[in-house]
Amino acid sequence: MLSSRPPHSFLALLYVVTCMQSVLCLWPIPRSLQTGSTPLTLSGSFSIDIQVPNAPGDLQEAAARTHSYLKTDQLGRLAVGRGASDAAVLHGAKQLNSLHLTLAGSVSKVQSISSEAILPLGSRSEEYMLSIPSTGGTATLSANSTLGLFRGLTTFEQLWYTTGETIYTLEAPIHIVDSPAFPYRGLMLDTARNFFPVSDIKRTLDAMSWTKINQFHWHITDSQSFPLEIPGFTEIAEKGAYSSSSVFSPSDVSDIVSYAGARGIDVVVEIDTPGHTAIIYESHPEHVACFDASPWATYANEPMAGQLRFASPATTNFTTSFLEATAKMFPSSLFSTGGDEVNVPCYDQDEETQQILNSTGQSLLEALQTFVDTAHGGLKKLGKTPVVWEDGSTELVSIGADLILDHNVTVANDTVVMVWSSSEAAVGVAALNLHMVHGPSDYFYLDCGAGEWIGADPDGNSWCDPFKTWQRSYTFDPFLDLTASQQHLVLGGEQLLWTEQSGPQNLDSIVWPRAASSAEVFWTGATLPDGSPRNVSSALPRLHDLRFRMVQRGINAIPLQPLWCALRPGACDLTA
Repeated sequence: MLSSRPPHSFLALLYVVTCMQSVLCLWPIPRSLQTGSTPLTLSGSFSIDIQVPNAPGDLQEAAARTHSYLKTDQLGRLAVGRGASDAAVLHGAKQLNSLHLTLAGSVSKVQSISSEAILPLGSRSEEYMLSIPSTGGTATLSANSTLGLFRGLTTFEQLWYTTGETIYTLEAPIHIVDSPAFPYRGLMLDTARNFFPVSDIKRTLDAMSWTKINQFHWHITDSQSFPLEIPGFTEIAEKGAYSSSSVFSPSDVSDIVSYAGARGIDVVVEIDTPGHTAIIYESHPEHVACFDASPWATYANEPMAGQLRFASPATTNFTTSFLEATAKMFPSSLFSTGGDEVNVPCYDQDEETQQILNSTGQSLLEALQTFVDTAHGGLKKLGKTPVVWEDGSTELVSIGADLILDHNVTVANDTVVMVWSSSEAAVGVAALNLHMVHGPSDYFYLDCGAGEWIGADPDGNSWCDPFKTWQRSYTFDPFLDLTASQQHLVLGGEQLLWTEQSGPQNLDSIVWPRAASSAEVFWTGATLPDGSPRNVSSALPRLHDLRFRMVQRGINAIPLQPLWCALRPGACDLTA
C-alpha cells in the first residue's frame, strides 16, 4: 500500500520553498516535495493514461480536464518578463510524453471519486505519490484511491508554465508524497440572504477543487428566504423563496451534489433551526413564534424576527419530518441543524409557548432539549451525523457548545461542533470532548470589514471588523490553547461567506484567492516540506501564482498586490 508518510530519505532532500528562488509554486504546498533544476517540456502528443481496471467515468473526466488545463492555462511564469527568458534553456530539453495513473496495492473494487468523496471523515484516502523524471518519457501518479489520484492530478496541473507554444517546468526531477493534515477543509456559502444560481455554485466548486478544499458547507436557508424545494414540503419554498426563479429544485440539488462529488467535494447542507427560520411563517404560521416582531433587534440578531415554536410537539414533529426529507436529498454523512442565535425574549412574549410550558411543567431549556433530541434522532436513523454551531453569546440560547456548558443541554458524543464566535471558543468545545471544525469569525469570516449593512446607521461597521486578510487566516493555529490530548478532536476548518452584502456579482472577488489560505492551513499543516514553519513570506508568491492560474480558468479572483510586486517576490514586503 502507498504510505501516507514520506520516506525518511525525502526529509533530507533540499527543497527551496519560495518562488523567489524556485519556479515551482504549488498550492497547497505538498507535505513532502523534492525538485531538481533540469528543464522539461510537455510533448505535443502528451497523454494521460489511466491504468486502472474499469476506471470510473468521473476519473476519466478528471483526467480529461487536467489535459485541457495543461493546454489552456497559458500561464506565464510570475517573473519580470513573464518567463520569456526561459526559452533559451528550453531549447533541446527532454520531453514528457505521458502521465500514468495507477492504484497502489490490490483494490478489490474501484470506487468512483464521487463515492469516495462522501465517505465519513477519517475514512477517506486522499494521499498520492507523483514522480516526474528529468529524463522525460513517462511520469507516474499513484494512490490508494481514485480520490487520491484526483488530488494528485490537481497538483500536476500546477507544475507547468507556458512561454510561446511551449509548456514546461524548470525543476525536474520532481517527486511528491502528499496527504492532508486534516480530513475537513471547507468553504461555507450562504444562499439565503441573496440567491446564487447553480452556475455560480459550480464555478465555486471548481475553484475549491483546485485547492483541495473538500467540504462545501451549504447554508441554504435562513430567515430571509427558503430557496430549497423539499419533496413533501414544497409549500415552504413556494412561499418562502424570493421568487419562483430563486429556488433550488431537487434536480438542482442532485446536479450540484454530483458536480461536487466528481471534484472530490462532499456537500454538507445546513437547515438552521430553531432560530433563523422566520420565513417558514409564510407557509406555516402555526410553527413560528414572534414573527416580524418589532423592534426586530429585541427578538432577533438581524431582521426579520421569528423562530420555530419548538415547545410545541407539533412543531417538533414538523421540523423533524422536513429535516429528514431534506437529509434524503444529500448523500453526505454530515447534516447541519444549525442551532445558533436562538432568542429567548421571542419565546418569553409568545403566548402559545408560555401556555405549553405552563401546562407541561417544562422549562424552555427542557423543551429545547426535547427538540434537539428528536431532530437529531431522526437524522441518526438515516445514518447522518449531526453538525451544530457553537454559540459564544451569553445572552442567547443555542444548540452549540455554550448551551451544553452553561445550560446542560446535551448532544451526542459524535456531534460535530462548528466553532464560529471566536477562536477562543474552541477550548470550551474541546473540554466537552466533542469533535470540532474551526470557522472562527476572528480569522475566517470572508464578509467582515465591508461596513454596516443595516440601514439608518451611517457610522456603523460590520460586527466582525476588521477585514480578514489572507495573511490573517493563513496564520491560524488549529491547536491554539488545546492540550496534546485534545488535538485529535480537531477535524479541520473552513472559511465562510455570509451574503448580506454578496451576490453573484462579487462572489469570486470576495472569496478568491482568500479562501485558499485556509486550504493550505488544513492540508499542509504547520510545517512546510523543508521543515520550516508555515509563513506568509514564502506563501505570498505561491498564492499569487494560484490567483493568476484561477483567472486564466475564468475565476474573477482579486489581485493581492500590484503586478509589479507579484513579478518581484519580496520587493513589496514591509521589511524590503
